Amino acid sequence: MGDGHDVVDGEVGDTATLTPEQRDVPTWTEPLAAAASTPVGGPLGDHAAIGRHWFWTPLRVALLLAVIGLTIGWFGKAACVQQYFNEDSQQLELDWRSSRPFTAMCYSDVIPLYSAERLNEGGFPYETSWVDDEGKPTAHTRYMEYPVLTGLFQWVNAKLADGWLNLANAGWLPTGLAVTVFFDISAFWLALAWLVTIWAVARTARLRPWDAALIAASPLVMVHAFTNFDTLATACAATALLAWSRRRPGLAGLLLGIGAAAKLYPLFLLGPLLVLCLRGGRMREWRRTTVVALLTWAVVNLPILVAFPRGWWEFFHRNSLRGADPDSLYNVVTQFTGWPGFDGQLPFGQTPVWLNLVSAGLFLLCCAGIAYVGLTAPVRPRVAQLSFLVIAAFLLTNKVWSPQYSLWLVPLAVLAVPRWRLLLAWMTVDALVWFPRMAFYLGEDKKGLPVEWFLSFVVVRDLAVIGLCALVIYEIYRPARDLVRRGGHDDPHGGVLDGAPDRFVVRGRRQANRAGARPAGGPSPEPPGSSEPSGSGSPPSGSVSGSSSTVDRATRNA
Repeated sequence: MGDGHDVVDGEVGDTATLTPEQRDVPTWTEPLAAAASTPVGGPLGDHAAIGRHWFWTPLRVALLLAVIGLTIGWFGKAACVQQYFNEDSQQLELDWRSSRPFTAMCYSDVIPLYSAERLNEGGFPYETSWVDDEGKPTAHTRYMEYPVLTGLFQWVNAKLADGWLNLANAGWLPTGLAVTVFFDISAFWLALAWLVTIWAVARTARLRPWDAALIAASPLVMVHAFTNFDTLATACAATALLAWSRRRPGLAGLLLGIGAAAKLYPLFLLGPLLVLCLRGGRMREWRRTTVVALLTWAVVNLPILVAFPRGWWEFFHRNSLRGADPDSLYNVVTQFTGWPGFDGQLPFGQTPVWLNLVSAGLFLLCCAGIAYVGLTAPVRPRVAQLSFLVIAAFLLTNKVWSPQYSLWLVPLAVLAVPRWRLLLAWMTVDALVWFPRMAFYLGEDKKGLPVEWFLSFVVVRDLAVIGLCALVIYEIYRPARDLVRRGGHDDPHGGVLDGAPDRFVVRGRRQANRAGARPAGGPSPEPPGSSEPSGSGSPPSGSVSGSSSTVDRATRNA
């Protein structure tokens, strides 16, 4: 299927002119897709007219699959917004009796946050404060604990819910509990953000648009699209990568800054871009992206910081106080070994200083290792490959891995290592962690699972992510195994990096004799004996700088 035209190396052409290596036909290249096509007649024929259907393009198919998956996800959470009439209080209430969120496995942060963040009281976030545990030794003042755009997103949806109920009371719309209306409105925008994520990835992966169907059909989306507000950040990160791939670094920085104001992780993508732009001699574009991203984040945050400094700081304050969450590797070690943790038992409200330092230090150490990989690989890695490694390293080393954080990895994984069976297996394992989690939260006194069972699933999930990271690193050092590079492509998602000559490479002993060759898609090396410079500005062989090999030559010599 297709729209009649594909984009190849920046040019639009009829798919009939594409070579077999350039055509994106999953039933030819993916055993999973070939097997799934059996009920409808089997894989596409050799002489089929590819890309000529008038309506069903890969993007539209992916969006349709996403709508189906998001609908399943909404129904999965809908059990937690069911209402019943309480005869004692003579009013409608949420039916959370008998630990319903855990027995129905429908829990969503969106629902309790409506009252927990005092959105039901109509106050402005970051200005409104309240006291938790009032009258107890643990009493403390609270504010909205989310980044600015996520907090304002919740506030706007609460106002829309108020408007809906006003119209309902006037007989214009069906009525219901305010929290139910708030959840449904929030779910609509979150679903739209995920559709934007799919659109951006399909446009970024222009040579493999069918890979976006993996995002649409991901089991993680069905479980976690409405668990929290993370699809807002994934949409910003995905569109930023699209802008970068279209050689618009300023727009990419704008979108990264907006995403960071909703959830901090999009800013981490500046790290991989730094390493690759340093190697490719594209530091001007990186500086532009970084400056715009930081300025955008500052512009969004500054009004709240100036007007309500204590409320603005709550997000950072609360995160500094958090201990090791149940999903973290630190908690796994604590539970299985009896180790008291880096800080031991802390009284309420005390910061786990050592845990914070260790988790931050491990993440920085992983980033240094990823930078080393990026600078020593025989061919410059793709943007998506290093980006996936950085975000995966953050999740694995962080003291908090909330279940919906796994959504961050989905678009990056599809761009970095588009192997359908492996990705679907990982996403299924990750999604299935939700069920022992809910059984663990139910409590053993209510026939829930003991913590050891839940943590065993967490370990399997972490091992799956580590396995994907190992595969990405393997393909970085063996670029001929990279599916995206087939057909002689360098980095179709790389924007200004695609085909750029290497300017800075850390050479090991085995790489010392490789200078003078070109990256895939880059400028050709000079013929032997030429006394003229190559035009790429490459220093002489033997320095820390130089050109990289072609994909094939790098693979043979590695």
